Amino acid sequence: MSIVHLPSTASGAEIAEVMRRDGAVIVDDVADDATLDAFFAEMQPHVEATPGGSDDFSGRSTRRTGGLLARSKTAQDLVMHPTVLATCDDFLSHVTSYQLHLTQIIDIGPHSPAQQIHRDQWAFDFFEFPTGYDVQCNTIWAGDDFTEENGATRLVIGSNRREDKLRFGIEDSVPAEMSRGSVLFYSGSVYHGGGENTTDRHRRAINITYNVSFLRQEENQYLSVPREVAATFPEDLQRLMGYRLGAYALGYIDDVRDPISVLRDRSVDHGFQVGS
Repeated sequence: MSIVHLPSTASGAEIAEVMRRDGAVIVDDVADDATLDAFFAEMQPHVEATPGGSDDFSGRSTRRTGGLLARSKTAQDLVMHPTVLATCDDFLSHVTSYQLHLTQIIDIGPHSPAQQIHRDQWAFDFFEFPTGYDVQCNTIWAGDDFTEENGATRLVIGSNRREDKLRFGIEDSVPAEMSRGSVLFYSGSVYHGGGENTTDRHRRAINITYNVSFLRQEENQYLSVPREVAATFPEDLQRLMGYRLGAYALGYIDDVRDPISVLRDRSVDHGFQVGS
């Protein structure tokens, strides 16, 4: 079974509908070259300073560079893209709120082996969420053309509706081949993995994921983005980072205050100073 492609004009509801059925869908040509060029120019020094992975799963010749919001102004446009948020609004509509879960560049080096097929939601201590109850809405933006030869992400279509802790091989999956600037939307419950890069070139991707607010973030946004930097962001982005109540009272501070007040209310003495 191949991965469905939708045009950039697709609505969040249309994208979410395919995700619920197949676990993944590609939306073509969401970002233009100028946006991606600006993003990678801002991030290149950080990518060059990032070591390869420490084990086979993370990829010993794969660089995973995070902290995108603190390091790239253009990253804000990707994180807050209207099509992405509209899809999250629909796909995660069964919860009170969702939050930014992870931001990173995944740079697969030349001649890198394929990654083990897995579910992203296994990050939550391998908890077995009920089938059909999704806790993540994930995106992979193609920083280069994705081909089977250069390590396009591989997915087991429909496996989001399968039981947990299954083992799949590369032969069970299909590559998410797409042009630069296209976006792979996929659930945390679909089995997938990075493909083998058999070329002499790097394959760059921008992995930005969102999860339900009652679960912990994989990338700690409060420390990845210094508070004085976060304070300059638009309020919608601050709340998406986690500076909000997760449900009725999850994540409040001191006297049951909304955590957004740490960044927005300058008249309150919080007992600490910016940069502390």
